[in-house]
Amino acid sequence: MNTPTQISTDNIPKHIAIIMDGNGRWAKKNGKPRIYGHRNALKAVREATETAAELGVRYLTLYAFSEENWNRPAAEVNGLMELLASAIETETTTLLNNNIRLLTIGHTDKLPATVAEQLGKSIERTAGNTGLTLILALSYSSHDEITEAAKSIAQDVKDGKIQIEDIDKELIGNRLYTKNIPNPELLIRTSGESRLSNFLLWQSAYTELYFTNLLWPDFRKSDLKEAILNYQNRERRFGKTSEQIKEEK
Repeated sequence: MNTPTQISTDNIPKHIAIIMDGNGRWAKKNGKPRIYGHRNALKAVREATETAAELGVRYLTLYAFSEENWNRPAAEVNGLMELLASAIETETTTLLNNNIRLLTIGHTDKLPATVAEQLGKSIERTAGNTGLTLILALSYSSHDEITEAAKSIAQDVKDGKIQIEDIDKELIGNRLYTKNIPNPELLIRTSGESRLSNFLLWQSAYTELYFTNLLWPDFRKSDLKEAILNYQNRERRFGKTSEQIKEEK
C-alpha cells in the first residue's frame, strides 16, 4: 500500500482536538518555574491555530485547563489565570485578522471575573467570523459533562417531556457542551503521555489518536502537519472491514 507523503487537501480533519501537555516539564528542563513553560506555550497555540485555519480545519479544540487543574498549587493557578486573561486580550486581534471565531466549553462560571470578562468580549467580537472555530476547554471535565447531560435527560423524563424510549446517542449528544460541534476526527496529545485525561470521552469514540513526545511549547506548524499526514495515512473503518470501505469509495 502506497502512503501519501504530502497532505491531501481532500482529507483534512474537520475537527482537531489537542491536549497541550508538557509545559511544566519544558520549564523544568530549562531550569525555570512552571509558569515560564505556560508563557512559552503561547507560540505553540498561535502556530497550531493559524496552521489549522490555513489548512481549512473547521474546528480546533484546545484543552487549556481541566477541572482537575484547580487542585494545582494556588500560585500556579493564579499565574495561569492572569496569563489566560492577558493572552485572550492580546490575541483577539489575531483571531479577527484570521476570521477565527472563539468559543469555550467547560465550567467557565468558575473562572475569575477578569478571565470571564475577557472571554466574553472576545467571543462577542469574533462571533461573526466564518473561518476556523477555536474552542477553549476551560475548567473542563468530560465526566462532569456526561453527568450533567444524564441529569438533564432524567429531569425531562421525570417531567414527562420525553419518554425513556426517546433516549438515544443523538439525544445524549445534544445535551453535551459540544452539541453544535462535530466530534473530532483527530486528537493530538503532546509530552509522550498516552491517555485522554478526562477530555472529550464521549466525543472521541471513533477519533484517531496521535501521541508525540514533543513538549507542548516546542510544538510547531510542521508538527501539526505531521499529525494530519499521519491521520491521512490511516484507514477509518468505523467497525466495517477494509473491503467494505473500498467498495463504498
